[in-house]
Amino acid sequence: MLSKSTLSFLKDLAANNNREWFTENKARYETAKADFEKFIDALIPKIAAFDKSVGHNTSKSCVFRIYRDVRFSKDKSPYKTHFGAYITSTVKKSEVHANAGYYIHIEDNASILAGGAYTPPTDWLNAIRQEIDYNTKEFKKIINGKEFKQYFGEIEGEKLSRPPKGYESTHPEMELLKLKSFLASHSLSNKQLLADDLLAHSTKVFKALYPFNSFLNRAKD
Repeated sequence: MLSKSTLSFLKDLAANNNREWFTENKARYETAKADFEKFIDALIPKIAAFDKSVGHNTSKSCVFRIYRDVRFSKDKSPYKTHFGAYITSTVKKSEVHANAGYYIHIEDNASILAGGAYTPPTDWLNAIRQEIDYNTKEFKKIINGKEFKQYFGEIEGEKLSRPPKGYESTHPEMELLKLKSFLASHSLSNKQLLADDLLAHSTKVFKALYPFNSFLNRAKD
C-alpha cells in the first residue's frame, strides 16, 4: 500500500501549486516520492512474472518527473498534482510511448491503472488497425474477456469522424478501426490506494491487461 502522507502531500500540492509552497514542503515531496518509487519497485517484478519484457525496469527508469513543461501550455502551474509511472519494454525514457505498457497514476480521488497505445505514431496505428482487421475474433475475445471487462469495461480513445484510409464505411468493426488511441483504464479510490492489498490488486489488473498490450505490440512485428 501507499502511505497516507503521500496522498496528503498530493492533495495539499493541488491546493498550493506554486514554487514557494513546494520549496517549503520539499522534505514532504521527497518522502512521498520515495514511497511511490518503493511501490513501483515492488510492482515491476510482479508484472515481469507474466510479461518478461519489462523486467529490466526500476522506478528510476519509469517514474515521471513531477515538474511540468509549461512552455507551450496556458496553464503555468509548475508541478503535476500526481505521481505517474509507465512500465514498458523500452529501455530509453525518450521512447516510453513507443510500446503499449502499464501506467500507474496516483492522484487524490483520480487514480488509475491503465495501458494500451496512446496516440501511437501513424505506422503503428495503421499496423494496429490492420491487425484488428486480420484478427478480429482474437481482438474481440480479448476486450470482451471476463477479467478485462471486470477491470476496464470498454476500451477508450479519441476517434476519427470518418473511416480511416483503406477501409470501407461498411466494415463491421468500423468503430474499432476509427480509434486513434487504444486505451484501457481502471479507477482506484483513495481507500484502495491505502489498502494492504494494493500491490496484489494492481498485479491482477495488469495481468488482465497483458493480452491487450501484447496484441497491440505484436502489430509492430
